[in-house]
Amino acid sequence: METLVLKVDPQNPAAEVIKRAGDAIRRGELVAFPTETVYGLGADAFNKQAVLRVYEVKGRPANNALPVQVASKEDVLKLAAEVPDVARRLMERFFPGSLTLVLRASPDVPDEVTAGTGKVGIRIPDHPVALALIRAAGTSIVAPSANVTGQPPPTTAEEALEYLGGRIELVLDAGPTRLKVASTVVDVTEAPLRILRRGSISEEMLAACLKAG
Repeated sequence: METLVLKVDPQNPAAEVIKRAGDAIRRGELVAFPTETVYGLGADAFNKQAVLRVYEVKGRPANNALPVQVASKEDVLKLAAEVPDVARRLMERFFPGSLTLVLRASPDVPDEVTAGTGKVGIRIPDHPVALALIRAAGTSIVAPSANVTGQPPPTTAEEALEYLGGRIELVLDAGPTRLKVASTVVDVTEAPLRILRRGSISEEMLAACLKAG
């Protein structure tokens, strides 16, 4: 397989390029794309075969659930069985942004995405290309980092291509990512919340948000 690389302006992505990438997602193909954190590997979250390919090309253990990216808070409500008050307050402050919230998954979310945990990590990225791609695809997309499991997450299209070139259909190249560190992951399904991965949003920032609320 030859991986197609399409350059795109990070602030004003060309509609025809984004449409091409969105069409690829809808066909069940895999697309590496930029977010403000790192490059993600996108696939239709409701296409089970596409989701399984994400595990395969990354070499990701089948028991390691995949995070999902959406374009709006309304989309979060479609994926989550419930959104507790603490999650709503964090969403109000940090969505869109580099925070992934782990919520109880709606029954509509495939087990392949949740890895049978009954939970789903959801984020709204703060990047014009990522948001445009999700909207063009017309679906929520799984979006782990576009690397081989165990390797550093890519912050450029070139790095994503080094990892996955020849194994995925498309890479959107919008230059280097802004933050260059993966999102903070917080499980809000139980109280108190648990930080599963530290990223650009610190524990102090989370605490300040909740205290202010």
